[in-house]
Amino acid sequence: MIAGPLDRRVTIRRAALTENDLGECVETWSDLATVWASRAEVSNRERFAAQEVGATLVARYRIRYSARLYDLSPRDRIVAEGTEHNITGVGLIGRHEGFEITASTRTD
Repeated sequence: MIAGPLDRRVTIRRAALTENDLGECVETWSDLATVWASRAEVSNRERFAAQEVGATLVARYRIRYSARLYDLSPRDRIVAEGTEHNITGVGLIGRHEGFEITASTRTD
């Protein structure tokens, strides 16, 4: 994968169950990796649900392959430019060349 288009710094986050002070299981997010990525806007759509206007931004990120991220999935999140995005899809590029990540976030 050519480094030129990889012009954004993003962080991949993963959830883990931990115990709080009361002994309850809570979900906490921790940084898994910070990598260079390229970004392309896929869509920016508004939807009307329960008489509420909601805007969803969908973007596609491409990152280099890393053995550390071999199990990247929609259970993870990507943080780009201070905004958390829910990963909705992950695909391999080539033979261990990179990952193509589709992610969405609400903008309202």
